[in-house]
Order: sequence, then structure tokens, then C-alpha cells
Amino acid sequence: MSRIFDALQRSGTEQSGIEYPDMVSVATEVFEAPRRQPSPDRAVAEPLPTFHESVEQVLVTEVPAPETATGVPEFPSLEVCVTPLSRLVYFTEPDSLAAEKFRFLGVRLRQLQQSRTLKKVLVTSTIPEEGKSLVSANLAGVLAQRKQRVLLIEGDLRRPVLAQQFGLGRLAGLCEWLQSGLPTASNIYHLGGPGFWLMPAGHPPGNPLELMQSGRLSLLMGQLSTMFDWIVVDSPPLLPLADTTVWARVTDGTLLVAREGKTEKAALQRGLEILKTSDLLGVVLNGCSHSDHKNYYQRYSPSGTK
Repeated sequence: MSRIFDALQRSGTEQSGIEYPDMVSVATEVFEAPRRQPSPDRAVAEPLPTFHESVEQVLVTEVPAPETATGVPEFPSLEVCVTPLSRLVYFTEPDSLAAEKFRFLGVRLRQLQQSRTLKKVLVTSTIPEEGKSLVSANLAGVLAQRKQRVLLIEGDLRRPVLAQQFGLGRLAGLCEWLQSGLPTASNIYHLGGPGFWLMPAGHPPGNPLELMQSGRLSLLMGQLSTMFDWIVVDSPPLLPLADTTVWARVTDGTLLVAREGKTEKAALQRGLEILKTSDLLGVVLNGCSHSDHKNYYQRYSPSGTK
């Protein structure tokens, strides 16, 4: 975790007024799984490779994906067009360094899946505007490329943005289902193009935390686990809301997003303290600018000159 704090320290004296590039030009830089003692009934995982190892070294550890679950109901399909303005770089700039970093992140999660139960991934941050929604959407796209059924849930019921990034209007979603009393999951849409499913937040309620604690959220996640191979939940920030702790109870692990030049070290430490009782998968450092890495990848990318 020291590399995370070092990067935040480099960012500058925390909130120095310097303008940092957005995720179109630089993406996830660090995904470090914390060391923890293995439980007696769980296989010991091999040490995860770092981002500085070659692509070939990482890919050789992959295990074939499990077969798709059967008996999944047919949900409505929506054709969406992902534009560069959405900043969903995995779809708009697939040969970029940013897209490659998301592929690394997908590989890391699949590696973890071989040693533990991991299907429902919660993505959060300490404060707003650290890029958690962009990480969630790009990660869903990466996971869907292995022909697996991937569901992206817009779990931020207070300030939802995912549906808007895909150019979708107001659709019935999670809020409407929680209030409906329906016994089976609905308000889920297959996105043509990205290739995964989306459950939008719907119309923001006046009492999101009370709605989430009604017990129906646990019922929903149990049903969805039998329908999808991966579920990515974009949740609200940790500070100062309690919504994320509710999501943590119904998911298998948490990715914490921090942004260089935005996240203060003290806020990140507080966020880690809040998550210490949940299953923290690692930290994604967003907006980290390393010009040397970028120039190197441009030379060896499929569209570059070798």
C-alpha cells in the first residue's frame, strides 16, 4: 500500500491546484491485494504479479472461465453508442495504455477468483469524483470480453451517472424494483455494443439508505448470483455515507478507487479503516501520470511501430 500513499504524496501537497489528466489519457496504475492470513478451509493463493511484469507473464496464469449459468431470463436489449465524451476508454480507445491497464485489472480479479469466492465486486471511493463509476463501467466491459454474463449495477442511488454515460434516459431500475415487491429480478437491460447487462439506479428515492436496508437487496443479489458470472456494483463514496457498508454485506469483495491529485492521504486512510471489516480486494490508483510508461506502450501496442 506504500506505493499508493507515495503517489498521493507526489500529487502534490494534496489539492495544490494543479490540473491532472482525466482517465482518457491515464488509467488504473495500482491494484494491490493486501496480505492476509489464509483461513484453514481456503487454498493459499500464489503471490499476484505486479503491473511491472510482462503481459505474457500475467496471462499464463489465467484459468478458463466457468461455463455460463443456464436458465437466465431474457431481459430487454438496448442499443447504445459509446462516444469519446463518455471517457469509457476500454470501448473508445482499446489500444491505449488506459485500456490495457483495465485488462490487467480483469486478469487480477480472475486470478483471485481461483482461490476464493469472488463474483460480486463492489467498486467505491472515499470521496466523490475519484473515478469509481468510470472504473466500474470499464471493468464490466473487460470482464464481458471472455463471453461471460456480466451485470453492472448502478448502486449509487443518490447521484447516479452510469446510465447517462451510456446515453440512456431515465429508466426504471434498482429503486423501482426495491419498492415494487416483485419476487423476481427485473429492470435489467442488455446493452448492445458493450456486451453486458445494466441495472440502472432508477429514480433517486428520498430515503435511499432505508430502502437498501429493507432486506430486499439481499434477496435480489442472491437471485442475480445465479444468473450472472460477474456482478460489478458502482456504489456511493465511503465518506460520509453509510450506503457502501450495506453494499459490502451483499458482495464478495471491494475495490477502492483513489485519484492522484484528488484523494487526500488522510481520507484514504479513513476509507481503509471503514473497509477493514469487509473483504478489501485492493486499491486502484486512477489518474496517475507516468509518461515513460505511456511512451513505452505506444511503441509496443498493436497500432504502434515495433
